[in-house]
Amino acid sequence: MLNLFDILGPVMVGPSSSHTAGAVRIGLMARSLLGEPPVEAAIHLHGSFAETGSGHGTDRALVAGLLGMQPDDLRIPGAAQEAEKAGLSVTIDTVNLREAHPNTAILEVRGASGRTLELQAASLGGGRIMVNKLDGIEVSFSGAFNTLVVRSRDVNGVVSGVTSILYQLGVNVANMSVCRPMRGADMLMVIEVDEHIKPSQVAFLNELPNIISVTYYDKEEEDDGTGFDEGDL
Repeated sequence: MLNLFDILGPVMVGPSSSHTAGAVRIGLMARSLLGEPPVEAAIHLHGSFAETGSGHGTDRALVAGLLGMQPDDLRIPGAAQEAEKAGLSVTIDTVNLREAHPNTAILEVRGASGRTLELQAASLGGGRIMVNKLDGIEVSFSGAFNTLVVRSRDVNGVVSGVTSILYQLGVNVANMSVCRPMRGADMLMVIEVDEHIKPSQVAFLNELPNIISVTYYDKEEEDDGTGFDEGDL
């Protein structure tokens, strides 16, 4: 069922909900899942993003999202200058992807701690996005829910251990996927939940056996315009 904002589109700065508002949210998602403000970013634009992105402000919108701006932030047109002030080094080029949505970007980001993330996502229109890959692993989530991304070793009991803790915390799982490139390789859990998860709870999950890292996208904080919870990790 569509709501009013699906019809009218998001409150935003820029000419296009797909190329601007959606691009901001892709940048915000990458910043959130990195778990810290990025200091380096390589942005690769595909399809329509590559062909018309500059005129629609897609490049600036992606950078604005990486800086933590919301789609209605009046600083978006000057995102390049804001990135320089913030110490964020950015390169932008184009890439040809097979069977990818035309409004797709790949963001390779690094934080001051050395943590890295590669995110591939598409802007679907109306400010909506879909994350397609994380660090080369195929995923599918939109940011419509609060979302935990759990990286772990591929051993027995890890999935049940995480879901058991969420049950004890009273957190309801809306959707969940478990991905791995091959048996025995590191595993990626994407868990969409109905409730807000506190930073202390994210940190607790991070201490479970065989967990490599936990990052958290906080939908409520984006909706409130207050930014993303980075899990204090």
